[in-house]
Amino acid sequence: MAHGIEDVARAAGVSTATVSRALRGLPNVTAATRERVRLVADELGYSPSPSASSLASGRTRTIGLLTPWISRWFFAHVIEGAERTLRASDMDALLYTFEVGRGPRRRVDPSVLRRRVDGVLVVGLPMTQAEVDDLASLGEPLIFIGSGPPGQITVRLDDLRTAREATEHLIALGHRHIAHVTGDPDEMSAWAPATDRLRGWRSALVTAGLAAPADLEVHGDFDVVSARAAAHVLLRDHPEVTAVFAASDEMAMGVALAAGDLGLRIPQDLSVVGVDGHDLGELIGLTTMAQDAGEQGVTAASMLLDLMRGEPVPGDVTFPTHLVVRRSTGPVRAGG
Repeated sequence: MAHGIEDVARAAGVSTATVSRALRGLPNVTAATRERVRLVADELGYSPSPSASSLASGRTRTIGLLTPWISRWFFAHVIEGAERTLRASDMDALLYTFEVGRGPRRRVDPSVLRRRVDGVLVVGLPMTQAEVDDLASLGEPLIFIGSGPPGQITVRLDDLRTAREATEHLIALGHRHIAHVTGDPDEMSAWAPATDRLRGWRSALVTAGLAAPADLEVHGDFDVVSARAAAHVLLRDHPEVTAVFAASDEMAMGVALAAGDLGLRIPQDLSVVGVDGHDLGELIGLTTMAQDAGEQGVTAASMLLDLMRGEPVPGDVTFPTHLVVRRSTGPVRAGG
């Protein structure tokens, strides 16, 4: 026979409210009472249903997860890490996608999250300040992953340093005409990764006494197709370019495909470096600034759970990248 909360309360000599609080680890229950209730619940084979606990506590045990995409490498790995961490704490993820780069996206509307989530994770989604303020007005813990506005807790890379090191690698190989494939200018807010990666490329070139002309900066959409199209134009109009730093591995793959289309050899005629550590990078020999995207998801979700428990978190967390040299980069060709 299945036993309910009333049976546990009767056997333990306490109220059903006390049973609920004891089994959910809430305060205002003595250690002795909590232990007695747990022993009785074990003896009777009773465990509270998650839905009943949520109703009693006024919590949803659900986290809102906002992202532009779920299929692209960085986003897929972050989401997988975050969801795995939430699941281990018996939390669910409510996923909202806001595809960018193909016309106006739908606005982030906090009303759809109100009373439905206990916290929010935002993964690499460009947002207006008004949207950020609206999300913060929910009064629930909020953490940004990949990029985030000032004043909000963010888990991300040091994108400026990452871009600088990638470009310096090409400079050290003797390249002097180094182009950059960055993101869509309409989606590059002051705090977007593409913005800092663009700044890092420029900084490395200027520090080395090289030019960083605007016409060697072309725009993609952080995918293979858009970067391939952009690189076609770049390489056709600027035959002096011997190296390209792309702001993502997928865009670096697009550059490599464009080079092949135009009869250029990699790395003999063109060196290419990206950012990510994409799973296909080793297969195709792509030099990259590798990151651990999955661990960023784990860290952000763990921090969010800590905030929900009222525990302190370290504030912004910056993850490292490291240069992985493969066959897509090599010394500058003679005369380059």
